[in-house]
Amino acid sequence: MNQVDKLAKIRSQMDDLKKQEAEIVNSLKSKGTGTYPGTEHYAIVSESTTKRLNMKEVRAKLSRQFIQANTNETTSIQLRLMGYSKKFAA
Repeated sequence: MNQVDKLAKIRSQMDDLKKQEAEIVNSLKSKGTGTYPGTEHYAIVSESTTKRLNMKEVRAKLSRQFIQANTNETTSIQLRLMGYSKKFAA
């Protein structure tokens, strides 16, 4: 099996595992906050509050020059995997 096909197969398996994980996480969260024991591990469900800045409103109040001077640019390289069939499509 070549590297591209191997990568596609691994990503397909990861997708299946992520779905299983989401089901378990949602089930535990639906029970509410607390500690849930297993035989080898335990899970803690807690609630937290996060404050976020409304950037649309901030931009409306600040000058274009200020925003440009304080904007960071990041360059990254991505790999996008496309499948020939749905069997191992990631």
